Amino acid sequence: MAFVRTGAIPSGEDYWKYVWPNTPLPEIFSDLLLPYGKTNSLPIRVEELNQYSTLFFPHDLYPGKKIVLGNTQSVAKMVRPFTEPRQGVTDSIWLENKERQSLDDFCNSPTAIGEHKHCVSSLESMIDHVISHFRTSKIKAISSTFDKNEDQYVVEEVKKVGENAVMCHRLNFKKVVFNCHQVRETTAYVVSLAAPDGSKAKALTVCHHDTRGMNPELLYEALKVSPGTVSVCHFIGNKAAAWVPNYSVDRPCVI
Repeated sequence: MAFVRTGAIPSGEDYWKYVWPNTPLPEIFSDLLLPYGKTNSLPIRVEELNQYSTLFFPHDLYPGKKIVLGNTQSVAKMVRPFTEPRQGVTDSIWLENKERQSLDDFCNSPTAIGEHKHCVSSLESMIDHVISHFRTSKIKAISSTFDKNEDQYVVEEVKKVGENAVMCHRLNFKKVVFNCHQVRETTAYVVSLAAPDGSKAKALTVCHHDTRGMNPELLYEALKVSPGTVSVCHFIGNKAAAWVPNYSVDRPCVI
């Protein structure tokens, strides 16, 4: 049975505490506590774009693998508008450019192949959306912890966290809006990474097994493959989270 919020329940952070009293609010969702209509700085800075422009194959996720963030020559291709529904990494890093696509245009644009999406501008609406999707409040949010100044890492461990996760991305507009979407035939992982200086990072990772709707130019530039031929993975930057069922034990996974 789906969890339903009543009018008597407080909003914002109090609502989060009501639903998950023993779970701290993830930092990435704190922007949603701003009063509706208020603006904030663009959440994704230039030095962080490589977190979103790294594509690779599932077999690249193994301990000891060296990964350099950013394997596409033009980040602009990651943020340009498109006329056909696509899936993949494009939606998380739209830059505010009214000549390209407005926030309303993005939220009302057609969905990608096998995708369900919903733009949310408050913490309450995000909570209601993900609980309604999973039909339970026994879920958890997982995010990345990249160092914005570090682009080179070595994989230490890979953990599978769920199938067909709901991804909530902070869109790169000054107004605080998250795009919460679920794409079929995906697997989410948490990849533990180590930088050359010994610092650690956690990379939320999504592997798409149905790539028919992905941007063909991006796939060819990064991996020399065509849409619909092989599974493709990408990291999720710090301004996003994956919602998955809340299993009590995270199990190591070797792909």
